[in-house]
Amino acid sequence: MPDGLRSPTTTYPGRRPRPPRPYTGFGTAREAGAHHRRLIAGGTTTLPLVFDLPTRLGLDSDAPLARGEVGRSGVAVDSLDDMRVLLDGVPLDEVTTSMAVNAPAAPLLLLYQLVAEERGVPAGRLTGAVHNDVLGDLVVRGACVLPPRPALRLTADVLAYSAAELPAWQPISISGRPLAEAGASPAQELAFTLANGIAYVRAAVAAGVDAAALAPVLDEIAKFHTASPDDRVEAHARELMREIEERGGAVAALEQGFQQRQIDRHAFRAAQEGYFGRRAVLGSGQLPLDEWEFHEPPGADPAVAARQAERLAKLRAWRDPDRIDVHVTALREAARGRDNVLYPMKEALAAGATVGEICDALRETWGSFPSPDPTDSAAPGPAQPDSAANHPRVFEEPR
Repeated sequence: MPDGLRSPTTTYPGRRPRPPRPYTGFGTAREAGAHHRRLIAGGTTTLPLVFDLPTRLGLDSDAPLARGEVGRSGVAVDSLDDMRVLLDGVPLDEVTTSMAVNAPAAPLLLLYQLVAEERGVPAGRLTGAVHNDVLGDLVVRGACVLPPRPALRLTADVLAYSAAELPAWQPISISGRPLAEAGASPAQELAFTLANGIAYVRAAVAAGVDAAALAPVLDEIAKFHTASPDDRVEAHARELMREIEERGGAVAALEQGFQQRQIDRHAFRAAQEGYFGRRAVLGSGQLPLDEWEFHEPPGADPAVAARQAERLAKLRAWRDPDRIDVHVTALREAARGRDNVLYPMKEALAAGATVGEICDALRETWGSFPSPDPTDSAAPGPAQPDSAANHPRVFEEPR
């Protein structure tokens, strides 16, 4: 089933399929880069980078689970070399770049920064944003690259790193739209999005991020809160947020399946009542969901996967494996301890480690969320949290 139409967490009739998004849809970095250069030549200053499903799941293009999906709904980026090709001819200090990616936001953002450094572009001149709403993705899809608490730890590290190294970059973008598309009521959309935002802020503060550096996140939370349409919705949202707090916060509630159950129940009732046709996405200015035009995205081109596999084989042949091992080991050590994982991650990527290898190192240390299979239309519910020893800094959600 196409990515845009896959069921987020369950398959019973109450669930709404997610409407397709306007992907750039260029399978290789070379093809996507040519498209970007045409956009820039036409006067565009905002550059959307949309990655294919394997990249968004932290899988290399030659991984067995990536079969049939490489380059299908975005561009495949496996390594620093792919990012170089993708950004060839793009004036990085003159464009604002948006990255539609959640858990693998860290390695992809670092690849972007590494290309800028190679060109002599100061980090302070890089502007843009990554979606990076891992908790929202977990609620909607029920699966992610990492379990909830390590995913929150990684997000906190991205926030801390961006505050120190990429001051003009927006390291997270919070949106309730995916929740609405999955069948959430307006109150659920508001409550769960705000609860996730609060969890991000708490985790960042616990990681030592200065409150002033969190202004973009706080602005996003404030803007989303003002989208509440009426007092009744806001009152119900407050009740839901109170229950989330009583359960220990957004992550603990997610591990208990609270948000998913609430959405499932509402979606089932709404389907029975024919409600979805009247539902507009909160604060988005979008049409009601029954006015979306669903379509079948183009199938994956096997030649794209073959070219990516060839590029990966060449990369692994020329790089220094001992140098990779040193930096990936440092990444694992940082993940097991309290150090920010983005610093050793950057060194590993610069040495030639792939996005999949980086994410595998984190999965091996922090665990994974079943099932990352991109062809599985019924994503499973939350897994049991793994040992606190694997990620001591943010295991109990900071309050």
